[in-house]
Amino acid sequence: QVHLVESGGGLVQAGGSLRLSCAASGSIFRFNYMAWYRQAPGKERELVAGIFSGGSPNYADSVKGRFTISRDSAKNTLYLQMNSLKPEDTALYYCHAYVSATVPYWGQGTQVTVSS
Repeated sequence: QVHLVESGGGLVQAGGSLRLSCAASGSIFRFNYMAWYRQAPGKERELVAGIFSGGSPNYADSVKGRFTISRDSAKNTLYLQMNSLKPEDTALYYCHAYVSATVPYWGQGTQVTVSS
């Protein structure tokens, strides 16, 4: 069974930075795809950033140039470095991964709140 556990969320002022971590149970080498999604109150869950194994990352237009996704296979961890945070980045951030797209895995989420 796969477990994804997010951490690193919190309250930060606009312009500040946070780094989210997603620790996976077992090796992340098996995941063909890992990503961060977010969901703000009253809105649908949206893709923030994703990365295929051995591939280049892709980002939502709203976070390009500010967020960086990376994966550390030695630590079995996915990261999301978030800089120049804006109030509109406030959301519950979820870690997502799959070996096969038909069997997705999700973490429980970590809250990010950006004050103006």
